[in-house]
Amino acid sequence: MSGARRMSDWRWAVLIAMTATPLTGLAEDDATPKIVKLRLENLPSISGRDDSDWTQARTALVPGERPLLLTTTSLTGKTGTHAYHDIHQTLSRDGGKTWSTPEVIPSLKRFQTDDGYEVAPGDLWPTWHARSGKVLVTGKTFNFERGAKENRLRERVSYAVMDPKSGAWGPLRLLELPPNDHSGAPIVAANAGCNQPFPLPNGQILLPIRYRRGKKAGNYTTAVARCAFDGETLRYLEHGSEHTIERQRGLYEPSVIGFGGEFFLTMRADHSAYVSRSDDGLNYTPIKEWTFDDGEVLGSYNTQQHWVSAGGGLFLVYTRRGADNDHVFRHRAPLFIAQVDPQRLQVLRATERILLPENGATLGNSGVCRVSDRESLVTCGEGRVSLGPRRGENNRILYVRITVN
Repeated sequence: MSGARRMSDWRWAVLIAMTATPLTGLAEDDATPKIVKLRLENLPSISGRDDSDWTQARTALVPGERPLLLTTTSLTGKTGTHAYHDIHQTLSRDGGKTWSTPEVIPSLKRFQTDDGYEVAPGDLWPTWHARSGKVLVTGKTFNFERGAKENRLRERVSYAVMDPKSGAWGPLRLLELPPNDHSGAPIVAANAGCNQPFPLPNGQILLPIRYRRGKKAGNYTTAVARCAFDGETLRYLEHGSEHTIERQRGLYEPSVIGFGGEFFLTMRADHSAYVSRSDDGLNYTPIKEWTFDDGEVLGSYNTQQHWVSAGGGLFLVYTRRGADNDHVFRHRAPLFIAQVDPQRLQVLRATERILLPENGATLGNSGVCRVSDRESLVTCGEGRVSLGPRRGENNRILYVRITVN
């Protein structure tokens, strides 16, 4: 597959065995998955500010005697595109019942470079890294010439590290990638913004990335990189198969999960969404457009999808067309969850439920925090509130707890 470099088979076998989830979600004939019933609980929200919104909010759980929930979020202008500024954090010690007032993370503030650009870290995804006892936050950089004109060719995979013992944050850092992909094309404007990574038990990270094949390329290519992390430095080791489509912006904002001894990758496209499967976490099957189990196209497009695994079932979090939501920008509300058939790579229509109802905001930029085998937390910062029927209101960070019945 695309000439991807592979680990030795025995090393991958060890990793797969370590990450495998028993296939308890399959029926006896292995034809269709057993339906896993979920309970959804709305938790208290966090209000935005009069002058700015909280966007791209996502959460990580630090386990312990007093588990810590950490949400990172971007302070964002109420109007305009990508008006991202400083990264803030808000904390909860009671399972999300109460949250601290969001506070700026000094090392993740928007800053100015010597060549006249302003750089803002953003689209972050915090992940608990059990091996090091740190929270690893991955994402991208936004780059604004003279503080105004965005230059997407300067985007980079960014990351930062938080030490829960001290509460201290390290500096914004950039992941070093090879200059060329497996096809020989230059890797340009690589980033991991809004991408759901998957931590491996040996301490390594499967980090989905997107990039352009050269400065003139108009669309994105998706791949999954295997990275080492020692608690301070994230280091690229290799990446696998490379996927794109020759249409609009290609494939981007990928998210990955390990489930049932396999790995699954979902990818955004402008007109639809795609899915693929892997037995080693790096090299994926040819892409397949997301559909319901009756064959109808899912209708998720031009926004991200993410994964949840709970109770032996695999689930997708997404927005889509066809939900009496033609009035919503890019149909980015309601936010849905549904169980996935991991063999056929389809969404089981009968299991679809509304995680967050349409409420005058877009809900496409969500995040998933795995709490346990039976519980996850979905975080979502409302978008475009100032441009819709709730004009004049503050936006909110919304939380939904998902548990297995």
